Amino acid sequence: MATALQEFITTLKEKVDIVEVAGGYLTLERRGNGYWACCPFHHEKTPSFCINASDQYYHCFGCGESGDVIKFVRELENIEFMDAVKLLAQRAGLEVPQTGFDNKNTVELKRKRDVLLKIMNDCAHFYLDNLNSGKADEHINYILKRNIPSNIVRSFGLGASLNFNDLPKFLLAKGYSKQDIIDSGAVNEVDGRLTDAQGGRLIIPIINAMDEVIAFGGRVLKKTEFAKYKNTKETLLFNKSKSLYNINLLKKLRKTQTINEVIMVEGYMDTISLYQAGFKNVVASMGTSLTQEQARLIKRYTDTVLISYDGDGAGQKANMRGLEILKGEGINVKVVPLPEGLDPDDVIKQQGAEGYQKCLDNAMPLIEYKLVTLGRGYDITKTEDKIKYVSEAIKIIRTADSAAEQEELLKNLRDKTGITYESLKRDLNSMPAQQPQQAEQKAVRKDISPVTVKASRFVIASFLFGAKYTQDIDVSQIPFCSDVHTIIAKYLQSKQLMNERVQPAELFEFFDENTAEYEELCKILDYSDGDALAGEVAEKYYSDCVFKLNLESLNKQITTLKAKLNEPGNADNMLLAAQLQHLIDQRKKIKSGEKQ
Repeated sequence: MATALQEFITTLKEKVDIVEVAGGYLTLERRGNGYWACCPFHHEKTPSFCINASDQYYHCFGCGESGDVIKFVRELENIEFMDAVKLLAQRAGLEVPQTGFDNKNTVELKRKRDVLLKIMNDCAHFYLDNLNSGKADEHINYILKRNIPSNIVRSFGLGASLNFNDLPKFLLAKGYSKQDIIDSGAVNEVDGRLTDAQGGRLIIPIINAMDEVIAFGGRVLKKTEFAKYKNTKETLLFNKSKSLYNINLLKKLRKTQTINEVIMVEGYMDTISLYQAGFKNVVASMGTSLTQEQARLIKRYTDTVLISYDGDGAGQKANMRGLEILKGEGINVKVVPLPEGLDPDDVIKQQGAEGYQKCLDNAMPLIEYKLVTLGRGYDITKTEDKIKYVSEAIKIIRTADSAAEQEELLKNLRDKTGITYESLKRDLNSMPAQQPQQAEQKAVRKDISPVTVKASRFVIASFLFGAKYTQDIDVSQIPFCSDVHTIIAKYLQSKQLMNERVQPAELFEFFDENTAEYEELCKILDYSDGDALAGEVAEKYYSDCVFKLNLESLNKQITTLKAKLNEPGNADNMLLAAQLQHLIDQRKKIKSGEKQ
């Protein structure tokens, strides 16, 4: 990384406050010098994610995720390092220097991404110009038929593809290469001929949270054998499983108001219709099964999601695994019941915003929705079906979060089936114990490290966070058990020599992410919480840790010298024997508690 960029990043971190940045994504609670929240990287109910305001870094005491403000933005926005730098620079009013810090592959990837973004932006303007050209009568008529006003057309950037040929010609005339326009997804190559991937359709730009056009959806204007809706293919810019339609406007909405819940629909027109009717807290999954990436994306904005899929059997059944993924990320999932055969757009047209609001008001918790869905598959007037239904229903009820909720659900099941509450309760209690499900998110860590590694962490943390009992002690004289601890110790020693305050956040620049060294740093940061390093108990534990490290170092040296003495033909046996005896004497002194 070039020096100019290093200096800029240092300046950038001084200009932006991680607490202010994180406050735009999380609800923070101040406790002492720290700001706490539920971790955005793993599901938890009790906050263990802490932002250190004075040292400008974050650390989760549950899953171990740690980093500075740049990493925080990069992870939460799901963007590259330099994109996070640019975003923060824009926030701070700084201009990012143009430096050759990237390797060849990174430079090419960045060039490619920038070119594809320009292509997609030019395509969006091309389609918009088409819509306003006076040649898009079919597209205009469709928009009028859907009662979409001009301000909504502008908000969503709707456009028109008039044919299959004009877009490729336009892009080539702009100077883009044939391969780049194919790689953008906006253009296909068929039998050596370039064609508009959305030829003849109403164009719906897909825009990410950074306000960048990354793909297009297209809607046919008349009955055809082709799919009614079609997305451009997945590209370097567009991954369907990581994208949500209208996330850009949701992000802007969050800047003006608190978002208590988000409505999730299936398609573009449902989104546009609800937005037009005043329900601006809406996104679409674009027909894909919900993914963990989408769940984490939506969790940045809310903890409650109202699933509002079509009112037919298939739509209301949704995708149960997808709903479980949302729940697994700590999101409160509710399912909105719609009239049979209607989608959200239909409800708005037929019953207006008030009718749709009634549907939202009747949204049912996920566990109730599961029971309703289950009931559709059985005829409980038949004894055999009733027995099967009750058995499956109890399996669902046992997953309730509390005994009180289980009791209410069992009462509802009693009323529905006529089976006594006592019988249902016995069946529930007699079921085998549940096996814990494997979480798809990063699990909370268990420390099974060797004693000397734990000792090294505590000693390093004591110096790093300025424990009183480390004053006037030379950290370089302590024999640590691994390179990562030695590197940090050298940093600490340099600060000691210059009589400067230790800056824990600087350590994130020493190690590459996703390495054993970075993980070790995160474990050291676990000791930054509360009074872990304060008081007589901590001081005694520190002394014990130093003792263990010194003893381990001597044991290793003694083992090494013994091995050398046993080597045949060694001419230095007398010297080695003297060194060995000296080390053995030192070990005896340490064990007896004598000063060296």
